[in-house]
Amino acid sequence: MTAQIPPLRLRLPATSANLGPGFDSLGLAMALYLTIDATLAQPEVFHIDATGRDAAQCAVMENNLILTTYTDVLANAGKLGRRINLRIRNEIPLGMGCGSSAAALLAGVFLANHFGSLGWTGQQILEEACRREGHPDNAAACFQGGMTVSAMNESGVITATYTNNFNWKLFLAVPSESLSTHKARALLPEKYSRADAVANIQATALLVSAFALNRGDLLHAAMQDHIHQPYRLQACPLLGRLLPLSGKQGILGVALSGAGPSVLLIADGSKPTADVVSIIRETAADSNLEVIETTISTGALSS
Repeated sequence: MTAQIPPLRLRLPATSANLGPGFDSLGLAMALYLTIDATLAQPEVFHIDATGRDAAQCAVMENNLILTTYTDVLANAGKLGRRINLRIRNEIPLGMGCGSSAAALLAGVFLANHFGSLGWTGQQILEEACRREGHPDNAAACFQGGMTVSAMNESGVITATYTNNFNWKLFLAVPSESLSTHKARALLPEKYSRADAVANIQATALLVSAFALNRGDLLHAAMQDHIHQPYRLQACPLLGRLLPLSGKQGILGVALSGAGPSVLLIADGSKPTADVVSIIRETAADSNLEVIETTISTGALSS
């Protein structure tokens, strides 16, 4: 008789990686979620019901990142993946630099661990997702929440997370056209000058300090970047229009979200939301620009 496995609920946050100078090492979890209710399928056929943002894309079965990760993790563990039903509620913009792929990868690994009875620890789940993505910043922030610093070495994934009670508001400016991470990475040079490398080391140290000390006044200088943003400006024109807002009118810092094209703005918590949205749209010269207000998330939940 086949063992019954209880349902699994997952809630995985969006993430804004890089945060300016923290290329492939810093990520900020945002309270926009991929929520999944998973059960064993009866009959045994994969099925997805999706609602929310980009629901039609989330429901596509072919090359679905959640399901392909699920089946591949189990195949590598020597187990046949049992068919599952997924009810998905999505709030994360897809293909917009908001960590949708990392959330899907983590979901697939969580599902494989649960329905395959792998018995993995949280650290093992995180490391599998990071290995599959190739860099840890999005997956680590999605898993841990807060602002997470991450590194990968021969020992695995090392993280440090900052979850102070920040009096900051987050705003995502989301353009209408997406940009693939592969295309965004192809824009980067093979080598950098010493001056650019030093500038980013200094800014990254300041950025970690800003989160550690809850110092919003540091964010303008701390979110300056010389490694990836200048090379992505042509493909992400919204960034060029919004960067001048950093340090002005209650906006503490501005950065490309992940590899773009969305732009993350961190604002003083006392600044009225309507004022910030109006400033962003006016500066972008786009009265219809989508601007999402959100907050810093506490990370992945599994129950």
